[in-house]
Amino acid sequence: MEGVTNVNARNLNTRQTRYAAYVTVYILVVAAILVVANFLANRYNKSFDSTANKRYSLSDQTKKIVGDLKQDLNITYFDQTSGFQSAKDLLDRYTNLSPKVHVRYVDVLKNPQLTRAYGIKNLGTAVVEIGQKHEEAQTMTEEGITGAIVRVIKGGQRTVCVISGNGEHQLDDTGDNGFSAFKDTISRDDYQSKTISLLQSAAIPGDCTVVVVAGPTTDYADPSVAALKTYVENGGRALFLLDPPLKQRRIDIAPNDKLDDMLAGWGITANKDLILDENPIGQLAGLGPEVPLVTSYESQPIVSPMKGQATGFPLARSLDIKNAGKTQVDKLFSSSDGSFATATLGPGEITLDPKKDKHGPFTMAAAGTYTTGKPSGQGRFVVVGNSGFAANGFLKFNGNRDLLLNMMNWLSSDEDLISIRPKEPEDRRLTLNRAQLSMIRMFSQFFLPLIVVFAGIMVWWRRR
Repeated sequence: MEGVTNVNARNLNTRQTRYAAYVTVYILVVAAILVVANFLANRYNKSFDSTANKRYSLSDQTKKIVGDLKQDLNITYFDQTSGFQSAKDLLDRYTNLSPKVHVRYVDVLKNPQLTRAYGIKNLGTAVVEIGQKHEEAQTMTEEGITGAIVRVIKGGQRTVCVISGNGEHQLDDTGDNGFSAFKDTISRDDYQSKTISLLQSAAIPGDCTVVVVAGPTTDYADPSVAALKTYVENGGRALFLLDPPLKQRRIDIAPNDKLDDMLAGWGITANKDLILDENPIGQLAGLGPEVPLVTSYESQPIVSPMKGQATGFPLARSLDIKNAGKTQVDKLFSSSDGSFATATLGPGEITLDPKKDKHGPFTMAAAGTYTTGKPSGQGRFVVVGNSGFAANGFLKFNGNRDLLLNMMNWLSSDEDLISIRPKEPEDRRLTLNRAQLSMIRMFSQFFLPLIVVFAGIMVWWRRR
């Protein structure tokens, strides 16, 4: 009996030793995996953005700018140590784009001399440097950091001058017809904006990078038209947003023949008509026939990145384009095949008559260059048969904001900045009516508990 006991004891000891060895090996394997995983995570900082609108990914614009860096770019972030992590989540995305991007974090309490040297006044401030140039980011967002990078690379101030005095959209108007959102939007791409008048002085100021004719409702005088013509033909850049000459109860838009004649001399004829488009996609988006919806674009640099984006243009006119003399003109986009253009602009109700009205598609926007023959470069101009797409009431519609910024970048010769901008956080809230809320409450408060109780009774019954 004693021998049997000794054998059992030896078997037990052997089994315990074997189990202990297994556990030790498992622990070592798991520890090794964790060590390797942490090493790789620190060495190769990669992340995957699973959000529907890529909220935590840098935009194509930023990727293009950082990817084309020719020099090292240094980003210095000033804060207290406890605030570094919030900035690190964003700045790490920049370092992952290029080995030329370097980030350092400075604790303002531990290094006050460096903080004063950079002129830092607020915690959570980032400074972008390339060589001897440096710019402070306006905000700790992608737009703030990328905007500072653009200012360092490009240098100088870019000013958009919006003409006023002939019933144009106003930069300080916050109503649906105003251009306050236009001002805010271009400022994110580091454009300054101001209002100018050609009535007081028929000349374009020298600090204007781009001049905008924003939907005038009265006729431009000869000196104003001459000033615009001279400006572009001497290498200037201009955006013309021209609405159809409607005559309605609350709308009275002058034909502006002299301005139209100037554009016709450059190869773009603004027709006196109104495009009506009963596009089923537009109807699904809640748009009427007076708001043509554009979903396909040409290959010109302004619109080539717009694939997959829809843009809308309330009350638009058609354009005819051709190359003329010193100008090269390219179409940007057109209305759909199912669109019509009516020349009946009021007064009275405007209706669609397929038997009389012209059948589309129609050119709605075009971009052109003017050969100056001077070393300073060519003039550039963009003409859109509508101004409402850039007004407060419609600028946030799908791709309208991107289209406007692309036009500005092309006109200011910043083609490398043309891209789709970061998307706003997507609102994915679920809206329910009272009946749906009642159904969910009944299901969660009564049906689910009853199912659990019934399942428990069934288990008890089977065991019994």
